[in-house]
Amino acid sequence: MQIQVRINEEGALRNQRYAFTDRFTLVSELLQNARRAGAMRIEIHYDATAQVLRVEDDGQGLDDFQKLLSFHESGWDVATSAKERPFGVGFSKCLYAATRCIVASKHQRVDIDTAAALAKASIEVEPITEAFTGTRIELHGVDLPDLGNRIESLCLGFPVEVLFNGKPLLRRFAAAHLATMASPMGTVHLTGTRDGKFSYNTLVFLQGFCVMKPNYCPFDEVNVVHLDSRQFMARLPDRDKLIDEDVQRKRIDTELKACWRQTLEVAKTQLSPERFVETYYAAMRGWGQLDLLNDLDVLPAELFDEIVDYPIQDDDRSYVRQVAVAPTRQAVESGAVTLVSLDWLDDDNAARWMLARAKGYLVFDWIGLGSEHWAWRHVRFLDQETVQVEAVSEQLRVQLEGRWVWPTVILCGSVILRSAKDVAEITDAGVCHGDVLYIPAGETSGEPVRQASSFIDENDQFQASDLDADRDALADLIRRLRSVDPVQTLDSLLQELRLGRYPLLHGKAFQVTVGVGAAPGHSVALVAEEGSANAGAGHAGS
Repeated sequence: MQIQVRINEEGALRNQRYAFTDRFTLVSELLQNARRAGAMRIEIHYDATAQVLRVEDDGQGLDDFQKLLSFHESGWDVATSAKERPFGVGFSKCLYAATRCIVASKHQRVDIDTAAALAKASIEVEPITEAFTGTRIELHGVDLPDLGNRIESLCLGFPVEVLFNGKPLLRRFAAAHLATMASPMGTVHLTGTRDGKFSYNTLVFLQGFCVMKPNYCPFDEVNVVHLDSRQFMARLPDRDKLIDEDVQRKRIDTELKACWRQTLEVAKTQLSPERFVETYYAAMRGWGQLDLLNDLDVLPAELFDEIVDYPIQDDDRSYVRQVAVAPTRQAVESGAVTLVSLDWLDDDNAARWMLARAKGYLVFDWIGLGSEHWAWRHVRFLDQETVQVEAVSEQLRVQLEGRWVWPTVILCGSVILRSAKDVAEITDAGVCHGDVLYIPAGETSGEPVRQASSFIDENDQFQASDLDADRDALADLIRRLRSVDPVQTLDSLLQELRLGRYPLLHGKAFQVTVGVGAAPGHSVALVAEEGSANAGAGHAGS
């Protein structure tokens, strides 16, 4: 027994109507045929009320009308077939979308009843007296809602002039309307080649129609690629996606990177180093061309932050600011400027941030340069250095019983930060180190709790009320511990207790005695009561 491939013609004809994704594929197929026929101008007219679509082109026209009804047979010449690789199913969409198709070209005309044609009836081709230049196709019973809005986007990259109901379409991404450069994969337009404002967003066209696009991108910030149809194929029959799209996407990205390399190399020869770096650094970093900076003395300002405020655990990093002007190579190599690498602030490296702040170091994004760049030799990786924290003239240490944080608080005259290479004395701001807050004489606020925690819970929710409470609690604690007025200190403590809430205490007078020592206790005695001469009626202590 032997078997072989067979095709059920009736089933193939019946099911072909479901091959196309949407009804607008009809228009793209007619445009594609006109382009292949060498048309320089295509006119589309659509009457939504009558549901009549007419497409006229000035191409080479049609000699053999049988090609219209021959499925999966390309009627194009050898050169066009080799370059375009047509599928031979384009016109079949007309048979399924319309009830009647009238085609005229040169000295011939055919009026096709589509139902009869799909039933394989013979259709008469008629001669016409007046020759028609190009081809005119008129389709009846075609429902194309919103074609007026869709046609512009459909023809965004189409290479041939198209008029819709008498109005020329913009075709803003046609290759002839763009500044392009040649590439092994086709023709490429890069956005940002003049101002450095590059984009990863890319529109990819094959034979004039979009086959790859980002989910969203502004049209004035997009790369455009027109692929060589001899190297790339779109899927049958819609031609709206590339075959092996994942593989082809990588190839396209590689070619875009090569195009940026070429653009940057030219710009480097034409601009001063300062201007080149200022304009194109972002593009160099974005497209992996950082080695172009290796032989330049100029550094990008984007890589350097100065510490301008108190460092805290905050995603906004408002305590740093990009420098206005990057340090010079001479300043870096001479040590006049120290470049340090620091991870984002947390309670483990807050002391390192405070050291960098005190010494005026610049925080350097060293990853923003290639590994062979000369600046790499002058970076201090401060997170890898041990920084010791020492309280000078320690006064006392207590526990802050906050809502969110419970650090040990050490009041002192100043804080010494010591690394293997540097020493800095901090007098104006608190320093968090591990679970300890060092509070020097100049610190009066509760802000150091923000070095101890980000106040973000396990659900990534910022606990603003807990931050406010703990910040106020630390500020109050500092104020009380440094107070020189005992009555004022006791009064501030009693205010927090809100003793007026307790009726039993109303009208009472007490004597409070606080002991001395490392952990002093206290005693409380009732000394007076309204309407009574009794004194010392009660006593408590701890």
